[in-house]
Amino acid sequence: MNLLSSKAGVLEMSRRLAIKGQAFVDGRFVDAASGETFDDISPRDGRVIARVAACGAADVDRAVSAARRAFEAGVWRDQAPKERKKVLQRFAQLFEQNMDEMALLESLDMGKPIAESRLIDATVVLDTLQWYSECPDKIYDEVAPTGPGQLAMITREPIGVVGAVTPWNFPMLMETWKIAPALATGNSIILKPARWSPLTAIRLAELAAEAGVPDGVFNVVPGFGSTAGKALGMHMDVDCIAFTGSGEVGKELLLYAGKSNMKRVYLEAGGKSPNVILDDADLQAAAKRAATAICFNQGEVCCAPSRLILSERVKDEFMAILVATMKKIRPGDPLDPASNMGALVEKGHLESVKRYIAKGREEGARLILGGDSPDVGLDGYYLNPTIFDGVDNRMTIAQEEIFGPVLSVITVKDDEEAVRVANDTIYGLAAGLWTRDLSRAHRLSRRLRAGSVWVNCYDSADCTVPFGGYKQSGNGRDKSLHAISKYTELKTTWIEL
Repeated sequence: MNLLSSKAGVLEMSRRLAIKGQAFVDGRFVDAASGETFDDISPRDGRVIARVAACGAADVDRAVSAARRAFEAGVWRDQAPKERKKVLQRFAQLFEQNMDEMALLESLDMGKPIAESRLIDATVVLDTLQWYSECPDKIYDEVAPTGPGQLAMITREPIGVVGAVTPWNFPMLMETWKIAPALATGNSIILKPARWSPLTAIRLAELAAEAGVPDGVFNVVPGFGSTAGKALGMHMDVDCIAFTGSGEVGKELLLYAGKSNMKRVYLEAGGKSPNVILDDADLQAAAKRAATAICFNQGEVCCAPSRLILSERVKDEFMAILVATMKKIRPGDPLDPASNMGALVEKGHLESVKRYIAKGREEGARLILGGDSPDVGLDGYYLNPTIFDGVDNRMTIAQEEIFGPVLSVITVKDDEEAVRVANDTIYGLAAGLWTRDLSRAHRLSRRLRAGSVWVNCYDSADCTVPFGGYKQSGNGRDKSLHAISKYTELKTTWIEL
């Protein structure tokens, strides 16, 4: 059956789906040591779809012990790179064979449209697994240019036990951005998925084991950040934490590292990204992409272009196209292949986004579209695409990450003001820039303080390019060979000849 052929087909597949909610430790499914579980609620309709192991400190300790044993035994670390490559290629093949299931789990778990889960998320995950499966035997070490009486070798070694803490908005995608390079370089992993979307993480570990990843090398401990997440961050035998999520939690992980063993901590901690529309831009293309990008994944995107910085010279024409485009984007059942927008991840988050909308109106911004919830015939957590005009960059909605389909329009007079406003934020994850002038594009993109700058596009990506941010958007990079640095140590071996 083609997963996307009909809503009826998707619903039938969902009824037959076998969902696992246990932790995965040392090569097998296990309950939490306490026996406790938590309800995994689908934002589609508020229904409990699984009861998931509520792991705590004892479970994290068990997983770390398994990971350390596997690492010290060398069952994965010391495999020849070409052998690790074969296992990772099988992992990618198994994922490819189960892409429909993984996409369906994703849509049920966090509310994104099934078409996006299958055609975007699952496809990017497969590309990531395939790309990093080719890395183990293509990472070269160095010989330093010393004098003839010395030999200095510079080698990369796996860092050891990696704790990966991942968000709920792109669960399996963010998970593979971390586990793929960490596995490729010979590490052992403990993955702590977000409390709201743990299901694909559990299934990924099962597929990895089936592919031949040795016991103890890939473990999953679902649970709450205050228990499982904190225990992982504080653990004295974890060598590295790789995190994507909120800045608040990222700062806590830095504190945990300082209070424990000074483990490496790499953070991708969100953004408030500017999308700069200059007066010579292709307005049709820019306005349509501004609309679809802020609504993609219900606006629950760390690099969402939530601040639209618009030249006053083209405002009227641009806004007409923008509003008309966003009016066509309507929330619908995530399991309907025709839906182009789904549900927000949980009730509390929907309420948080609505509080920001109220705050925007209170501070004087003009609500010109949305702000309310549609009736989609399901008891889920839905919000219509929302536009505020007349936004001052000092307003709360322009400074704080809302993580919903809420666009703030800020008008500027010239390029200098556009750059100043774009950079006036604690974040620096991404930025968009629209202009037909190549020199202008080069000049201004250099001045935008962001880890990614998209020119005449937005959120374009490939596994060959790094992703990460400046300032309080974090440190380190996911994707590309640059991610390898997070999961390896550099060793200098100096030999007198």
